[in-house]
Amino acid sequence: MIGDLFNTLISTIRDVVPIAIILFGFQLFVLRRKIPNLGRVLIGFVYVLVGLTFFLYGLEKALFPLGKLMAKQLTAPEFIGLIRQTGEVIESVDWWQYKWVYLFAFSIGFATTIAEPALLAVAIKANQVSGGSVGIWGLRISVALGVAIGISMGTYRIVTGTPLYWYIVTGYIAVIIQTVFAPKSIIALAYDSGGVTTSTVTVPIVAALGLGLASTVPGRNPVLDGFGLIAFASLFPMITVMAYAQLSEWRAKRLTVEN
Repeated sequence: MIGDLFNTLISTIRDVVPIAIILFGFQLFVLRRKIPNLGRVLIGFVYVLVGLTFFLYGLEKALFPLGKLMAKQLTAPEFIGLIRQTGEVIESVDWWQYKWVYLFAFSIGFATTIAEPALLAVAIKANQVSGGSVGIWGLRISVALGVAIGISMGTYRIVTGTPLYWYIVTGYIAVIIQTVFAPKSIIALAYDSGGVTTSTVTVPIVAALGLGLASTVPGRNPVLDGFGLIAFASLFPMITVMAYAQLSEWRAKRLTVEN
């Protein structure tokens, strides 16, 4: 365990050091100014390294294997009833037989997004620069709902074997229409919200779910059908965040009229 933890620490240092070099380099050689509170900054970098190391190690040893195991068990032919007690294998698959997969996809999509550090950082900054008009929990929950809905729909696409572009094209048409009517102050934030969800926590679990599902559903190819869930996880948060802003604006106008 100590060896694995040390290897994770080395990998984290290798990833973080280039960022530190760029930050310190621009501060010292481009701006030509001393770094304020250098001691506190260095201590902060140490905290970042230690925190990321334990975070990544914990995900690798606990969350990732558990998510992969759950996906494998939920898609097992015995669990969804594709193998009868006589041992006969049922070739025809009804999409509703995978109802627990959809529920698991929704739940894990919501939970991993709420736990996503990148989303938390964006939500805090959005709350600060907007003067509190963008709520931290409101943004996080709306993004999490978008990811949950997107991953559930992505698993449905894998089960049914329908083309990926049907969903992506339709989704982006909805985004374009919403962009016209949504409050201007939320549009850029909504577009960014789709990107921050596909980070450290969400991607490995979602990828494991897609590949596991495509490997067990009859007639599906892991290479052709196992990928694409990340696209759903990036697309649907834009829809839900703009919908959240539109509902908030409508509610505010209604309260104004009533008062």
